[in-house]
Amino acid sequence: MTCSLPSHLPPLRSKPAPPPSSTATLLRLSLDRTSTRTTGFKCSAGQTGFFTKLGRLIKEKAKSDVEKLFSGFTKTRDNLAVIDELLLYWNLSDTDRVLDELEEVLLVADFGPRITIKIVESLRDDIYAGKLKSGSEIKDALKGSILNLLTAKGLKTELKLGFRKPAVIMIVGVNGGGKTTSLGKLANRLQKEGAKVLLAAGDTFRAAASDQLEIWAERTGCEIVVAEKENAKASSVISQAVKRGKEQGFDVVLCDTSGRLHTNYSLMEDLVACKKAIGKVVSGAPNEILQVLDGTTGLNMLPQAREFNDVVGVTGLILTKLDGTARGGCVVSVVDELGIPVKFVGVGEGIEDLQPFDAEAFVNAIFP
Repeated sequence: MTCSLPSHLPPLRSKPAPPPSSTATLLRLSLDRTSTRTTGFKCSAGQTGFFTKLGRLIKEKAKSDVEKLFSGFTKTRDNLAVIDELLLYWNLSDTDRVLDELEEVLLVADFGPRITIKIVESLRDDIYAGKLKSGSEIKDALKGSILNLLTAKGLKTELKLGFRKPAVIMIVGVNGGGKTTSLGKLANRLQKEGAKVLLAAGDTFRAAASDQLEIWAERTGCEIVVAEKENAKASSVISQAVKRGKEQGFDVVLCDTSGRLHTNYSLMEDLVACKKAIGKVVSGAPNEILQVLDGTTGLNMLPQAREFNDVVGVTGLILTKLDGTARGGCVVSVVDELGIPVKFVGVGEGIEDLQPFDAEAFVNAIFP
């Protein structure tokens, strides 16, 4: 099968984007005057290969960035280092005391009561059954249990970009979680892997949001669509951006949305309108709805994640600010309790510090 585009659209880019110019191209669209013309588009297996390759490239990059992930979880790792001391002189008669202390350490790291008890009781059973006979074997079993919790449901952590372009990704979350910053860092990663990326400034409630996203457009060399008039509807801005992405051959459209509390139901419904507006332009889109969660809140992120998922159907999570907290165990709790894959983790303030999530690398980072 082949993939053909209308003759006026540029070909799909398969090489890295050029370095960002000093000023990003800014596409200011008047929502009153912009044409709503759409362009016919044919898609087949050829294009599917590009998006599959893009997802794999990002995933492979995660494995090469283990050092960055390792340093990003320093506080959590330091908090869990006491486990090595507990197991260093372990003997069978001390099992109950050691496991009680291990339980406390896991709870402090925000693994959550249910998961902690599950892990500890499994270790207890294996120890008394004679399957674990040394401290090192207990630690290996602990790491194996956590890795199993992260992978047992077969959740795919790579981006799912669909079968046609543009692939559309919505970024959602509450205020202050790092939503717009995460979008900018994701744009940088996609652009570096050769994707042609368009940003949509769909946060129309926060006055400085568009300005913030324009700065990210300059840093990453991406084009951006913003509303020209005040009080524009977010769904209109996003719809126009997706249309532009479709007409001009962009590979990915990243849509920012307004931050909102998960308890504000009228604003949550606004997200539904944005999702529907995208689907009207590109059938089956958005391909991903990524929710940004502040890792420093630990298990307190679970209620908001559930609410967003119920309203718009979250397909993946971005956990931010994990370098600033010792509560990295919340990663395991979120995956196990919600059944939603963690796709990226924020482990620093730099533009390269949004890392694709890899379960094995994560376990090794918190339990060296």
